[in-house]
Amino acid sequence: MQIHPIYDRIIVKRIEQQRMTASGIVIPDSAAEKPEQGEVVAVGNGRLLQDGTQRALQLKVGDQVIFGKYAGQTVKVDGEELLVMREEDVIGVLEAYAGVSRKAA
Repeated sequence: MQIHPIYDRIIVKRIEQQRMTASGIVIPDSAAEKPEQGEVVAVGNGRLLQDGTQRALQLKVGDQVIFGKYAGQTVKVDGEELLVMREEDVIGVLEAYAGVSRKAA
């Protein structure tokens, strides 16, 4: 089964983060917080404006995004947990810096 969002909604799959501390202690699932990063797996047609036109969404399928802790509504599709949220709930898009190393000042 597939889910297709409408208007300015997007479907996000959470990206699981490492569940081990720097010292090697494994964090159990019950104690771990849900990640606030995900990958966009589907996008709606666009935001419906007051004049009846639609504004295309800035996000696209495959974007890595960060969002607020309580953003979106959790749904299960074929046993997979997904988030349905509005585009405005996304804080930012993660971009890879190819070949750039950041040094502490």
